[in-house]
Amino acid sequence: MNNIKLSTKEKLKEQNKHETYESNLLEIENQVCSYGDTVHYAENPKFFTRCLGSFLFDCNNKPYLDLQMWYSAVNLGYGNKRINDALITQINKLPQLACQYLHYEKVELANLIAKNIEQRFGLKGRVHFNVGGSQAIEDALKLVRKNTGKQHMFAFEGGYHGRTLGASAITSSYRYREAYGEFADRAEFIPFPYRFRSTFRNDERKCEEYYINLFEKKFEHEYTGAWNPKTKKSEFGAFFIEPIQGTGGYIIPPANYFKKLEKICKEHGILIVDDEIQMGFYRTGKLFAIEHFGIKPDIIVFGKGLTNGLNPLSGIWAREELISPDKFGPGSTHSTFSSNTLGTAAGLEVMKIYAEEDYSEKVLKKGKYFLNKLFDLKSKYPEVGDVDGLGLALRMEICEKDGITPNRALADRMFQLGLDGNLKANGDKMGLILDIGGYYKNVITLAPSLEISYSEIDLGCSLLDQLIAKAKK
Repeated sequence: MNNIKLSTKEKLKEQNKHETYESNLLEIENQVCSYGDTVHYAENPKFFTRCLGSFLFDCNNKPYLDLQMWYSAVNLGYGNKRINDALITQINKLPQLACQYLHYEKVELANLIAKNIEQRFGLKGRVHFNVGGSQAIEDALKLVRKNTGKQHMFAFEGGYHGRTLGASAITSSYRYREAYGEFADRAEFIPFPYRFRSTFRNDERKCEEYYINLFEKKFEHEYTGAWNPKTKKSEFGAFFIEPIQGTGGYIIPPANYFKKLEKICKEHGILIVDDEIQMGFYRTGKLFAIEHFGIKPDIIVFGKGLTNGLNPLSGIWAREELISPDKFGPGSTHSTFSSNTLGTAAGLEVMKIYAEEDYSEKVLKKGKYFLNKLFDLKSKYPEVGDVDGLGLALRMEICEKDGITPNRALADRMFQLGLDGNLKANGDKMGLILDIGGYYKNVITLAPSLEISYSEIDLGCSLLDQLIAKAKK
C-alpha cells in the first residue's frame, strides 16, 4: 500500500516538474520566438513530447488523438517504423550531399513519381524537387512564365497555395498580402463551386452549370479583359487549382466541373496547374485527388505527405514539352536543400509502401465509414450544418442552430477544448487535435492518418460528440 502511495507521489512530483519547466519555457518563448507562424492561433500554445500512430502525447503521457496529422503531412502515421528506418539508414550512409551531384534515391524517386503519373494520365513528364509546398508553387509559376511568357494567372476564391510572395499572389486571402505592399501579379480569382453556400445547395448539376458559366463568360468578348478574339490569345498563362480546396474548408466540387473547366482552358491556351500539396498521396483515395475528376493537368505540384512529414521535400511534375532541358535548363531555379538525400530516401520508402497495398480501396472504405459517423452527428446537432468527404479528407461545417449561418466562435471553442485535453475516453482523460478552415473559419477539416483504425474512428467521433456538447454550453 505504501509503495503504491509513494509511486503516486513520485508521479505527481514528476508531473509538477514537467509543468514548471514548460511554464518557464513559455515565458522564454514569449520573449525570443517570432509570433509570425501559426503557434499562437491557439489561446494556450501546447507542448508535445512524443508521438505514435494517430496520437500525440504531452509531458504527462496524456494521449491526443490527431485528426489533422500535421495538415495531412503524416498520412502513414507518426513513428512509422519503415520510413524511420529508411531515414536512419540514409543518415548512416549519405546524410548530406550538395544538389549539384546525383544520388540514387533522387533518381529512383523521380522515376517512381513520373511512372505513376504516366500510368494514370498517359502523359510523359519530368520531376523537379524542392523543399516546401510554397517553394514548389514558386517553381511552377516560373515554369508557366517560361513557357507562356505571361505573368497573370487564374486561381480560385478560397484557394490556398502558400505564403511566399509568389504563392501569396495566387492565394485568394488578402490578409496574406495586406502587410507586404502591392502585388502587381495578383491572380484573378474565380468563384469555386461551393455547393453548400450556393443558391443551388440541393442541385449539383445546376451548381456546376452556374459556376462554369461564370468562368466561360470571361471569354465571350474582348471587354472581359481575359481574351482577345482577334489574336486568339489570353492574358492568362495558367489556372492554379486545388481539386478539393484545403484551407478553404475541404470543399468538394461537382463531379463534372473540372472536365468543363479543362475544356475552356485548353480552348484558350491556358495551362492547368494542379496543386496536390495537401490532397496528394491517397488522402482522397487516389494518389492524386484530380484523378477523381477525369482531367489531365499540365503541371502537378506535390509535397507534405511525400515524406510522411519526416524531412521537407516537395516538387513539381510537368509534361515533357514544358519541362524538357531545352525549355527548363540548368539553373532555371535552385534550392540548396531541394533534392536532399534524407527527404528523397523517406519519399522513396513512402512510395514503396503505397505500391504494396491497395490504398485506394482502403482509404475509400474508411472514409465512407467515418463520413457516416459524421452524418450521425449532423442529425444529432443542428449546429452541424454540413458534412462531406472524399476518402479521408472530411469536413464538418459548424453553424448556428439554423444550420446555415457560420458559427466561428463554436468552432474555435471546439478546437480549444480539444487541445485542453479534458475529454473522457475509457475512464481516462484525452485530447483531440483538430484544424479549422473554411471561408468563415467555421469548418472542422479532418485529415486523419490513412492507417487510422476503425476503433480510432469511433473514438474520434465520440470525442467530437463530447466537444460539440461542451462547446455549446
